[in-house]
Amino acid sequence: MLSPSQLELVPIADNFSEPLDLQSPDDNTGRLFAVEQGGLIEIIPPSGPVPGTPFLDISGKLIGCSGEEGLLGLAFHPNYKTNRRFFVNYTRNCAGGTLQNVIAEYTTSITDANIADATSERILLTVDQPYTNHNGGGLAFDKNGFLFIGLGDGGSGGDPLGNGQNINVLLGKMLRIDVDSPPAPGLQYAIPPDNPFVSIAGLDEIWLYGLRNPFRFSVDHVTGDLWIGDVGQDSYEEVDRITPQQPGANLGWNTMEGTHCYNPSSNCSTTGLTLPIFDYAHDPHLGDETVIGGYVYHGSRIPQLKGVYVFGDFISGRIWTLTQDSQNQWMRTEVLNTAINDLSSFGQGQDGELYVVRYSSGSVAHIHQIGTP
Repeated sequence: MLSPSQLELVPIADNFSEPLDLQSPDDNTGRLFAVEQGGLIEIIPPSGPVPGTPFLDISGKLIGCSGEEGLLGLAFHPNYKTNRRFFVNYTRNCAGGTLQNVIAEYTTSITDANIADATSERILLTVDQPYTNHNGGGLAFDKNGFLFIGLGDGGSGGDPLGNGQNINVLLGKMLRIDVDSPPAPGLQYAIPPDNPFVSIAGLDEIWLYGLRNPFRFSVDHVTGDLWIGDVGQDSYEEVDRITPQQPGANLGWNTMEGTHCYNPSSNCSTTGLTLPIFDYAHDPHLGDETVIGGYVYHGSRIPQLKGVYVFGDFISGRIWTLTQDSQNQWMRTEVLNTAINDLSSFGQGQDGELYVVRYSSGSVAHIHQIGTP
């Protein structure tokens, strides 16, 4: 396995304003798209400067948004190359009224591949938020072409409304919807027929429940596994790996914080829960306290990382891998100590290479093995 002295961050673009996400469409262009919290999506071309005009500007919808609000996530349709469709997750009514998460679809201009049609918005789903934090934010398509939506528990602290364990609300869940089939009655999307709560008690959109704040997550496009960095409460951060054969899994919040009892604080029952494959304690000396979910590496430039999950921590800036030992226990290994203190997201290019997004400094860097071209 690599040591921290073998990897480095090589900057590729900067001057972004509080970027939170980085995505790449499967369109053979090699472009990366940086998502700024204030409402802009900027293109990073494979060579040359960032264009002066943003790909999308929805800043006018985000007036008053701050903290954990704003433009939070982006996903390109698997057939984006031909249908030009993409999806965003943002908050609205930050300055007054009922705060909501909005899941919306847009299309790219027919005449200019570097500009989205801002008038093409079609809102698929809105979810009322009782508090301003824990809005989740991630979006990703699974191998079947269904859209995952990560929603936090509604905020405050400790999930006071019990949303994580309530299968009759969308908060504290991983949702899975069909954006291609004819919409279900009263909805702007269809429900995949194999969703776990179809035809039984519970909301049909739910794929997983018992999450606190799945801010960054990803789908391994080889195995179909869903990897979630679920941000913890006071003491522990967790990483969940859910296979396609585990629909309806209860990830435990707020009975558990990671693999530890939260409510009650001891002697809690874990019956029926799917615990994280790994959790780690907050460390005030190292700064570890906010997990940032990453990706399984499928690039070619760092052979030692092939098929390995890479993730990090927002505050400490440390970057780790998770691998299984001979007893199938998950082991964390530090592979890069960036000390950047603002690691807001990872990104993965269509070539499988990985990137790091820095929130405060507004930059994107490539994870590079020292000594390779």
